[in-house]
Amino acid sequence: MKEVSRRDFLRAGLVFGAGAAGLAAGYAAVPDVLAKAVYAGKKDGVQNDRVLVLVQLAGGNDGLQTVIPLHDARYRDLRPQLGAAVKDALPLTKDVGFNKAMPGLKALWDRGKVAVVQNVGYPKPSFSHFEAIRVWETGDPTRRAEDGWLGKTIEKNYDSAGHPLVGCACGATGLPGALRDLHTTLTVVNSRQSFRFQGGDEMEKALGALYTSTPGMYGALFDSSVATARDTVAQLKAAASKYQAKAAYSDRRVPLVYSTRNQLAGALQLAAELVVAGTGAKIIHVTLGGFDTHYVEALRHADLMAYVDDAIATFHADISANGMADRVLVATWSEFGRRPQENASAGTDHGTAAPVILVGDTVQGGLYGDLPDLGDLDAQGHLRHSVDFRAVYQEILESHLGVDAREVLNERFERLTFVADPALAGIPSSKRP
Repeated sequence: MKEVSRRDFLRAGLVFGAGAAGLAAGYAAVPDVLAKAVYAGKKDGVQNDRVLVLVQLAGGNDGLQTVIPLHDARYRDLRPQLGAAVKDALPLTKDVGFNKAMPGLKALWDRGKVAVVQNVGYPKPSFSHFEAIRVWETGDPTRRAEDGWLGKTIEKNYDSAGHPLVGCACGATGLPGALRDLHTTLTVVNSRQSFRFQGGDEMEKALGALYTSTPGMYGALFDSSVATARDTVAQLKAAASKYQAKAAYSDRRVPLVYSTRNQLAGALQLAAELVVAGTGAKIIHVTLGGFDTHYVEALRHADLMAYVDDAIATFHADISANGMADRVLVATWSEFGRRPQENASAGTDHGTAAPVILVGDTVQGGLYGDLPDLGDLDAQGHLRHSVDFRAVYQEILESHLGVDAREVLNERFERLTFVADPALAGIPSSKRP
């Protein structure tokens, strides 16, 4: 018989559904399942200090259509159709600009709240979605590691067993690999379509029947699991008044040319609720799919980036108005970039390096890393990365979250300084290169 532990119950049997205010008016990703509330772990000693919100752009986001070279003639030569985007790009510096669909992030850039790490990748890249995602999720280009880099971070630094929302995936139906760790309790807060645990008298009857039919020590373990779930639900219901959205989220403001099967704005609103209500959440993961743009990319990618831009800008406005922006860092990631040369279908195929975008009041705004060199492609016509993705992780871990990155990544990398004041996170200078 498989052991029914509290961790198994939370990870495999029960996912908490907690809706953000206003979702009844059409949001499908994160509905009002548990009385618009969140688990209140702060009173139990988890301080909602620094929070990381990781946004996965699944499918392989095209970095050259996101952060566009403004004056490199090779860009137009390699991309006869897609290269037209340079005409309407929003200049960040004299050399590069955001896609025209990103005015919200451009406004935050102008306020010094956006950092762009350019040309991020890893040695011996894989062009397989599955393998590349595994590399980014585990922080291991050799593809031998099993646990996620964020799961390892939680296991080594936080009491996840006592506070199951320390690590949380929002707007998802499964646990992202970046959060996975065999010894860590994690929570997935998903949708009404996949979440049916409503609570109330019927739940109590069902749990009682399961308990009385579960023998010996397994029954005791199940009882502990149920107690944890019941206590968490009670605290979810009690915490609703702690959050009020102070920005207008919408999953329908930007009409996508096809369904992405997930709602980023709703997921980020739930992330804001977790942060503002003082749940003890430290690491939150959300995902938007649709970035595998092999054909007719121009319109599809612009719509996706407009959606990302609006959702992240709204999230930042919300946590700012709620007085939490100095605690939260948003970081994007994608399994790989796209080839510099567009294909015959006016799209792009799987590539290598791409930018990582970081947003928040803790950010030291600006460009980091070298510009992509379109005149020095590798033998297969791909960009050569100049920043190891683990250097980005290292800065997030040490300068934002204040934990020792060597425990997670097993080695040190060149220092990036996109967090404005590393001393605020309390990491000793002796641990820095």
